[in-house]
Amino acid sequence: MKPEIFDGSVVISQKGRDKGRAFVVLCHLDADFVLIADGDTHPLEKLKKKRRKHLRSCPCRLEEIAAAYREGRLKNSDIRKALYPFMPRAEVTDSGREEPIVEG
Repeated sequence: MKPEIFDGSVVISQKGRDKGRAFVVLCHLDADFVLIADGDTHPLEKLKKKRRKHLRSCPCRLEEIAAAYREGRLKNSDIRKALYPFMPRAEVTDSGREEPIVEG
C-alpha cells in the first residue's frame, strides 16, 4: 500500500544512498513517483525523483513551502530552515568522525 503523501509533506527516505534523510515533497509526477528536495544535496535546481513506496511520511506538512514552490518564490534556504528539525543529529566521536545519535 502506498503511503499518504501530499505536496508539502515531510518525508524520510527509506531506501537508497539518501536513506534516513528528510525531504519535502514538492510535486507528484504520477501515482508512483514524486519530486523531493532538501535544499542541500538535492536543491531546487536538481530535484530528486523518488518512488512513493521508498518514503516514510511524517505527520507534519509544510504548506507554506508547497505554496511558495507553486508560486515560484521558493529558495533552497527556505527548505533547509523548514527541514532543520527533522534532520538527524550527529555527535563527534573520539576518532573525530561525526556519528549519528541513535535514540531509543
